[in-house]
Amino acid sequence: MRLTTKGRFAVTAMIDLALRQSAGPVTLAAISQRQHISLSYLEQLFGKLRRHNLVESTRGPGGGYSLARKASEISVADIVSSVDEQLDATSCGGKGNCQGDDQGPCMTHDLWTTLSQRMLEFLQSVSLQKLVDEQIAKGVHVEEKTMFKRAISTAPVLKPVRVNAPNSVFALGTVPISK
Repeated sequence: MRLTTKGRFAVTAMIDLALRQSAGPVTLAAISQRQHISLSYLEQLFGKLRRHNLVESTRGPGGGYSLARKASEISVADIVSSVDEQLDATSCGGKGNCQGDDQGPCMTHDLWTTLSQRMLEFLQSVSLQKLVDEQIAKGVHVEEKTMFKRAISTAPVLKPVRVNAPNSVFALGTVPISK
């Protein structure tokens, strides 16, 4: 049994989100950039996380994702199972037909079933808040959300120069010539 990148990336992205959501919704593009995870892959993962009510999305300018529940109420097992990650170490998928339909479970079936149960218990015991607290204790820098403002140029605005001269050849004849 191994945890694939789907489960690993989902947990990593959720930690990133939980660390930064106090400043408002967090964009997937920002998570993608910080964690080096493909944006399209994050979109797939967050679609599943949203369907399992772990995250909420906010549309429009300043939108993004935020946690649907407190980080202390979300376990790693919730995250991993929401992205369709299997926590089963048996070769039969827990069905007990390891050696074929008629022969029943293999000799090590109980061992792998117990391992699967222990892994699930462990991942249920670890909250997202605990992982966030560990990152903060390690000194992870959480930058404030930067709001995009319209650029203000430091160069002065030049007003057009008004020239008091004729603007055509025909207007030359109407302008008095000074002597």
